[in-house]
Amino acid sequence: MEMMQAVQSLSALAQESRLAIFRFLVAAGPEGMAAGSIGEKLGLPPATLSFHLAGLTRAGLAHSRQEGRFVIYSADFEGMGRLLAYLT
Repeated sequence: MEMMQAVQSLSALAQESRLAIFRFLVAAGPEGMAAGSIGEKLGLPPATLSFHLAGLTRAGLAHSRQEGRFVIYSADFEGMGRLLAYLT
């Protein structure tokens, strides 16, 4: 991992809502969770949630997949591992 990617990832996690979303995605595991369910659990409006999920995705900490009419988000465990490896 390059320093700039690490800075981008750490910057994404430095925001309270994004950190809460990321922790929730990590707890959900590799199967992830539908965006609507994440918003309900964390009490975030859809537009706010979408903004923060996009930030986590750009930072390499989350990814999404389409399942029918739902968008499922999950933590990018490989990205998280690269960040941890960079920090140690």
